[in-house]
Amino acid sequence: MAANFNGWKSYASFFSAEHCQTYLKSNYKKWNIDNPEQKSYENCYAFLYYLEHGQIYYQQAENAPLILKPILLFYGLVHLIKACILTIDPAYPETTSVLAHGVSTRKRKKQNYQFFQDEVKFQKNGLFPFMSEKMFHMKRLEGDKITMEELLELIPELDDLFMKHESKSIFTPIYNLHGQLAVPEKILDQYHMTEERLKEFLTSKSGNQIEFSNEGLLFQFNKSTFTGISPIKFNLENGSFVLPLKKENLFVFPELLVHYLLLYNLSMIARYETEWWSELTKMMPNRDYPFIKTFLEITLHKGPFLIYEYLMS
Repeated sequence: MAANFNGWKSYASFFSAEHCQTYLKSNYKKWNIDNPEQKSYENCYAFLYYLEHGQIYYQQAENAPLILKPILLFYGLVHLIKACILTIDPAYPETTSVLAHGVSTRKRKKQNYQFFQDEVKFQKNGLFPFMSEKMFHMKRLEGDKITMEELLELIPELDDLFMKHESKSIFTPIYNLHGQLAVPEKILDQYHMTEERLKEFLTSKSGNQIEFSNEGLLFQFNKSTFTGISPIKFNLENGSFVLPLKKENLFVFPELLVHYLLLYNLSMIARYETEWWSELTKMMPNRDYPFIKTFLEITLHKGPFLIYEYLMS
């Protein structure tokens, strides 16, 4: 994982067409794409401009009032994701069908609307299913729904806020012990597993990025094969690796997709639900406000981190 991430400074080398071409060429070779030289030459400026536009949106979001932040952050993330796709698909975008958002939300919010219970629905076509398949090799997402609460529970940096508001922890830190990582033993009770079963479970879910030693729950985490699909998440605020305490079906859901879905819904709310959005930001009536505001502060830095991590892997 990109533990040496230093904000936008980490992207400095990409603001050179020459470097971008070399970078794309090596990626295209790795994926056995025909004519890597020519295609990297054709795509280097598109790649560079996606990153540059993304950066500008994020920088504007940092200084924008809260009511505009979701819109700027969503489009910033979309540009960065398009840059990622271009590293593995030189023909992107081949058709207009991949340009839609790929998710939908109920346009008119019901009375007594609560953000936590709101949901987004995955569509057959568009950016969301396209990047899920291209970047994370995830298929068959069409028709599935996911609630905002489920998504917020997948953000490691929100753990403290869940503890304060809901009196529950959503992640447990993984400790560094003599150069190895150690899963805390309380996870065995939480997951209802024996030590051996837990080792098997985490190894299979991580795509063999985790290698346990013979003693206890100590393991090595192979960061060089990082794919974004792993139960192990990184808390950017305190620099620690963490494990989700829930082991349900979203256990290895890529965090980049979580940020995309939350920002998509928040940007739609900011654009089309003016009355509710204004009331939320002015009156701060319930837990929705602290969670939304804190998430927007987190994603401002975590979005570019997750993209950089993908580009470096």
